[in-house]
Formats: sequence, structure tokens, C-alpha cells
Amino acid sequence: MQDLDNIVNGQKLFLKPEYQEVLKNKKEFEGSMGAINPAKVEEIQKWTESWDYREKNLAREAITVNPAKACQPLGAVMVALGFENTMPYVHGSHGCVAYFRTYFTRHFKEPTPCVSDSMSESAAVFGGLANMKDGLRNCNALYKPEMIAVSTTCMAEVIGDDLGAFIIGAKDEAEGELDNVLIPNAHTPSFVGSHITGYDNMMKSILEQVSTEKTTVDEERINIIPGFEPYLGSLKEIKKISKMFGDKIVMIGDHEEQWDTGAGEYKLYAGGTKIEDLKGSINAKATISLQKYSSIATAKTIKNKWKQTYETCNPIGLSGTDAFVMKLAELTGKEIPEELKQQRARLVDAMQDSYPYMHGKKIAIWGDPDFLLGMVSFLVEMGAIPTHVVCHNAPRKNWEAEMRAILDKSNRSDECNIWPGKDLWALRSLLFTEPVDFMIGNVYGKELYRDTKTPLIRIGFPIFDRHHLHRYSMSGYEGGINLLTWITNGILDQLDEETKDIAETDYFFDSVR
Repeated sequence: MQDLDNIVNGQKLFLKPEYQEVLKNKKEFEGSMGAINPAKVEEIQKWTESWDYREKNLAREAITVNPAKACQPLGAVMVALGFENTMPYVHGSHGCVAYFRTYFTRHFKEPTPCVSDSMSESAAVFGGLANMKDGLRNCNALYKPEMIAVSTTCMAEVIGDDLGAFIIGAKDEAEGELDNVLIPNAHTPSFVGSHITGYDNMMKSILEQVSTEKTTVDEERINIIPGFEPYLGSLKEIKKISKMFGDKIVMIGDHEEQWDTGAGEYKLYAGGTKIEDLKGSINAKATISLQKYSSIATAKTIKNKWKQTYETCNPIGLSGTDAFVMKLAELTGKEIPEELKQQRARLVDAMQDSYPYMHGKKIAIWGDPDFLLGMVSFLVEMGAIPTHVVCHNAPRKNWEAEMRAILDKSNRSDECNIWPGKDLWALRSLLFTEPVDFMIGNVYGKELYRDTKTPLIRIGFPIFDRHHLHRYSMSGYEGGINLLTWITNGILDQLDEETKDIAETDYFFDSVR
């Protein structure tokens, strides 16, 4: 039990005798019932580390174990929170929405506004129209949003709820209460695609349903769509770079401030792209997407319906940031500012300093398609060997070829493998049979670290067990230095760990690296 004069955390609490006794009794009970045969457990454990099991594991299709992706509505919620005074509204069960809120809150360490119409058993049978009618009016009355962005969960999709018709019906019965509220909607079934698909669907719907008045093209206006970006510092860095090229470069779906509020009075809505800027996005000269595979459907709207210039850039690492900066210079007709040239020079200098430590290191990395394209490009620039590139939500078209083109720039490209559609349980087999020096990925690699002893460098989404990494940038030249710092210091931490034994390995336990 806790001692009021010495409150301890769970780690130390469960070391107390009374808890140890409970754990001991539990273990004896389970063992005596025959549920656990330690010898059999060890035998199976060893077998799951073998090439024989690996082949079976990689051929697995019917089940996912430890997925490296989330479901569609999560991405839809992120899009909604990128616009000012906008409330994400999920047509589905309350439990799903609680998951979205906690998922983001654990990563960003900030509250996440999001409502649902709490569909229950009866709604699952008869449809959720009644829930929608009450839910939209309640949301408007309680939270006074300027826009309500409606998405769905799998429950609403399975029974075939028609969002567009439901919203019209809800407005008709709202006695004028919803007349001045924008209510774009997107179908985001959880059983198809992933969170980046949901991001894409919601962004496309908001642009199509809100930005509708095509007038004169503003030759100075450029839209930037950030994509599913979990690093708030990246948003800030992109805006800072864009500002150097003009005041009319607008981020569409800017969720930076929503998850980066200060202490004091809580604001339900913080920051976000202004609704007026959203409405005018159709009249921009061009749109740049920073995540090509998080905006596939959105791109079709911009190119085919808006007839607008559409470009994609991935400003991660040196070459990725170079391409982004040169694209801004091309579209605006302006010279690259001296400040950016200095930032680039500092990154190149830092890369030269750290190159000897990253060069030749074998890396296993996983994450979203665009994250991987940027990160793997940076690893190759630093001479590392991306031995296993795992993308659970890899797009069927083009992504693998694009990744292969990046890996082919490595002198050891024959050692680099791409694993589209594989989960982290598959990666476990890869790590046992073809070991690497380091893993780069999200918090779910923690169990892999304990299992395979491969050091984990935390970069990705989500990261629940470390604080404030999301505040930094991984985009732009400044972001490149952050990436370099995280990865190189992770390598040096492991080097110190492996050389600390006195009179055995400490010949390289140096204070200067």
C-alpha cells in the first residue's frame, strides 16, 4: 500500500512485499493449473526466432499482430483540428472517439477536443440518423464551433449510413440553429486503409465542400498541405521557411497550436487555418503537399477540379529540404534567402561531423509511407544501411518503386529490403534472422527492443513513453540537425553501453567522441 509520507510510482510500489506476495501466488496458481509449461514456452520461444518460423510469419495474411498503423478516423480528427474554431465530430460509438482522443493526448500531452453522437446497439440496427440530429445540435449549442467536420467509424459504415443525407436532414429539423455552421463530411471506414487515408479523405472533403467559389487566380497565393504530421516543430519550421518567400503562402490544415497551448486558461479551439483562408484556397496559384501518399485523393481534387498547379515535396533531410526550398523559389520567382543558405551550410557541417558514427550502421525502420521516404533518404545520405524498411500501410502503387530508387543510391543497396504491408510481428522475425544495429520507429518498438535487444531510437508516431519530442522539427535544415542529433546520440549511447566494462571493453569508453 502507499505510504502517505512517501508516495512512490508504480515501479517501486509493486516491489513492496505485499505485492510481491500476490505476484508469487498468482504465478504458482497458474503453474499448478497446468496453464504454463516453462519448457514448452521456451521451446516455442526459440522456434519463433528461427528462419522456419520467419517464412511462416511473413506468409501470414489472415491476422495482424502489433500493427504499425492506426484507423481512418484518427487522421480525419487531425485534419479538423487544423482549422480555426472547428470541432471534429465522429459519427459512431463513444468508445472509438475516446480512443482517438487518448491516442493524440498521450502523444502530444495536450487535451484533444472531439465529439461523437455515441451510436449504441439500437443505432447499429436502425441507423444513426436520430443520433446525428441530436448530436449536431448539441455540439453547436455547447461548443459554438464555426465548422463541424463529420467523419465516421466502422459501425456507421457497416450499416451504410448516408452522411450527406443525414446532415441535410439534421439541418432541416434544427429550426435554423445549424444554418450558419459549416458541416463538411467524409466517410472514413476504419476497416479500409489507415489514418493517412482518413486524413486524405477528410482534407479532400473539406476543400471540396467549403472552398467552392472559384474567382480570379491569386498569383501570389500558394497552399501548403502538411499531411499527417505528428511533429509540431515541423509545422512551425515549414511556416518559417515559407514566410521567407512570401506572406501569401498558407498552410491548409495547421494543427500546430491546437496541441501546443501554454499553461493558464484553457482554449477549446487554438490556432488553425482561418476559415477565410480555407475558402480562398481554390483561387491559389499552386498547392504543395508535403506528404504525397497522405493526399492522393486530395491531389485529384486540386488538379482535376480546381485545375491548379499541384506539387509534392518531402522536406526531410538535406536533399528533401533542398527540393522544397527550390520549389518555393521556382513558384514565387524569388531568390533563396541567405538565412536558408546558412542553415543548409550548418546542416552539411553537422552531417560531416557525425558521418563516421552513422556510416555503415544497419537500421530497421518503420512508419508511414512519406515518413519513410524522407527518413530513408536521410539515412542513405549519412551512409547508414536501411536493412529493413517496414511500411504496414504502404500504398499499392508507386511507393515501393520510389523507395527502391532511394535505396539504390546506397553503395550497399543489395543489403536493403523493403517490406510493404508487414506488421511489427513480422519485423520481429526479421530482426532475429537478419539482425541490425539499431531500430528507428515509434513506441511500439519498445517490446521489440526487450525481445531482440536491438536498441530503439524513437522517431515516428506515436511516442507515448518519452516527452516533448513532438515539439521539435524533423523537417527543413533545422529539422535535419535534430534528426542527426537524435540518431547520432542514440548510437553513441549504445557505444558507451558496450564499452563500459572495466579492463575488458573500456579501451574505447572515451569522453570525447
